[in-house]
This record gives sequence, C-alpha cells and structure tokens, in this order.
Amino acid sequence: MVTVNLGMLHYVLDHIYGAFMHRTKMSTPFFSRGWGGTKLEMLERMIKQLFPEVQVAGQNWPPTMIEPVWRTLWETKTATLREGVFRTPCEDQLLAALPPESHTARVAFLIPKPLPPHKMACVLHLAGTGDHSFERRLRLGGPLVKQNIATMVLERRPMLQRGAKLLCVSDLLLLGRATIEEARSLLHWLDSQAGFGKMGVCGLSMGGVHAAMVGSLHPTPVATLPFLSPHSAVVAFCEGILQHGTAWEALREDLAAQKVAMTLEEVRERMRNVLSLTDVTRFPIPKNPNAVIFVAATDDGYIPKHSVLELQKAWPGSEVRWVTGGHVSSFILHNDHFRRAIVDGLDRLPWKESPL
Repeated sequence: MVTVNLGMLHYVLDHIYGAFMHRTKMSTPFFSRGWGGTKLEMLERMIKQLFPEVQVAGQNWPPTMIEPVWRTLWETKTATLREGVFRTPCEDQLLAALPPESHTARVAFLIPKPLPPHKMACVLHLAGTGDHSFERRLRLGGPLVKQNIATMVLERRPMLQRGAKLLCVSDLLLLGRATIEEARSLLHWLDSQAGFGKMGVCGLSMGGVHAAMVGSLHPTPVATLPFLSPHSAVVAFCEGILQHGTAWEALREDLAAQKVAMTLEEVRERMRNVLSLTDVTRFPIPKNPNAVIFVAATDDGYIPKHSVLELQKAWPGSEVRWVTGGHVSSFILHNDHFRRAIVDGLDRLPWKESPL
C-alpha cells in the first residue's frame, strides 16, 4: 500500500505550477525592464509617508471624495450588479506616474435586495497577482448575497503589461500605493454616501497584503481579511517561488547602466531593502484586531508559514485559520473557508447607528 503525503503533494503542485508559469519562456519575468529609475525613488519617498513613525494621527483622512458613475449590468429579485468608474483619487505626482488608462478605476458592485444599506454589510475585494477581471472575486462574494453582504470589486491593469508580470519594481509600489488610495476612498464612500452598516476589505495573495494595509489605516473598525498573503512583498519575491520568475540579471544590468556595479546577491539585497516598504508589520494595528482573520495554507510554496505568523504577532488579537493545501490548490478549493472568514469578521463588528 502506497501512502501519499498530501501536504507534500500540494507543495509540489505549487512548484510545478511555478515552474510552468515562471521558469519557461511563455511569458516575460517580473521586472524585465528594471527598477524604474527616478520613478522608484519618488515612490519610495511617498510610501514612507504611510508608515506610523512619520504618520500623524488622522493624516490624509478623510480621503478625496470620489463620485462613481454607475450603470446597471443586471438585476433580479434578490440582487443588482452595477459597474462603476471613478477618477483615481491620487495626488498629482502619483497620478503623473500612472499610465493614462490607470487614471480611471473600475469597480463591480453586487448589492443584495431589498434591505436598505444600513442593514447590510459590504466587503471590498482587492486583486491578487494575475487577477485581471471581476469574475473570480464576484464568484467568491456572490453566495454572500443570501446573508445580506454586498461585494465590491476593484480592478486595474496597465495596457502595456502582459499577464501578471509587472515591468518595473517601481510598478509594484505604484500599484500598491494607488490601490490603497482607491480602496480607502471606496470605503469612505460606502460609509458616508452609500451608508452601509458594516464594512470589510479582503484580498488573495498580494491583494491580501493591500487589504491588510487598507484595514490598518482605516480610522474606524472594518473587517480585515487577508487570504494566502505574506506580511511583505519581500517574502513573495525573495523567498517564495516568485523569486524564480524575477529578472535578476535585468535588474543587475539596469544598475550597471547607472554606473552601479553589483553582484546578483547584492541585487537581491537591494530588492529586500526596497520591498521592505511593503512590510505590513510596520503599519498601525487595526482599530478592531479581533475582526482581522488571516486564512493561510499549510503547504504554501509561495508564502511560508513564518510570514503569516509575523503579522499575527504584530497585531495581537487577530486570528489565523489554516486550510490544508498549497497556494494554488487553496486558491481554487477553499472559497468556502474564505467566505466563512468574511462572515465571521463582519460578525465581530458592531452595526453603525441607523440613520434617522
């Protein structure tokens, strides 16, 4: 009788998928165009403004009020699906660094019927690496309509980018900063304009990192739900499988063109220093850490266990739930666990006072 180690099988599946996606010539590697030059330097300065050691209480709140323009895609007796667009609420310097098509953000909004918003909750779903449409996250949130939980999905991708592979290191920071600003403005809109009684923010993989940042910076309690997520992009690109899909030689050559000679090991160390800006343990503890639920995989080839536990340790009162599987298999098979975490996180929040 042959005994199969399922944990090892899931871990191997991650590596097989990673080898297919990141070690073949089917697509370009991450950061094939280098660091991003002066754009990276500008973003490093801007992102440091988010960190608590330089952050004044209440800084940048409320965010720029957005005015989404909505159109109804379909409507039934139980739910309505709308699509909206709004101008990205970033400061001029950041907006100038974005490609023109990214000056406008798109959202899908699945709303239960017929209760008023103050008797419902809404969760904002942020995109993970390679998630380039509304569909997957709408499938994740769709069944929650029966529990009066609305789903809002934020979407973005530069036109020149093919697949999931960002062209420059600066693009990773630019994407993160723009996503944070858009997500904070959407939560503010859901609260002040739409009037939802509870709110949350979730995301898978890198989307979970952004969700953790947004939940951390929100001035009132929201359910914060990072799924299959590291505490920092350093883990994803310097420790996990994505390190094999990173254009280390192109990054070294980019530095050499700027008269900076480095070994590949020194290039990796510089990457660690740059991506340390995404370390969520340096962000404030969310207002209600009890409503923070991480869902992590036991045999994740992309995200090691220690990374999840580092963020839980930094946010006392938060919860980690483990699902059996790897990054890829859990992404596909464990949607019910993600939905359960969404429901439980929202249940740990008080309802906002009803309008008069």
